[in-house]
Amino acid sequence: MRVLGRQILQEFLQRHADARRPASAWLAEAEAALWRGPADIKARYPGASFLADNEVIFNIKGNKYRLKVMVAYASQTAIIQQAGTHAEYDRW
Repeated sequence: MRVLGRQILQEFLQRHADARRPASAWLAEAEAALWRGPADIKARYPGASFLADNEVIFNIKGNKYRLKVMVAYASQTAIIQQAGTHAEYDRW
């Protein structure tokens, strides 16, 4: 996958340094992934939630942080839309 929106992730990690390792691991896995549909994501990330318009919520560092990503399966592109704490996610 080609991952766009890295600036959102970088800004988030500046505020939450404890998420750096798990977020970096997610980024590396996403870049290496070939997601053809939600089932491919669910196989690797069973806790992922799927919203309308191909948006996926990934749990980062257990359930402490959330990453909202729009996945365009046909073009193999993942666009990071938001990153935040669990409480921030509740306000999205």
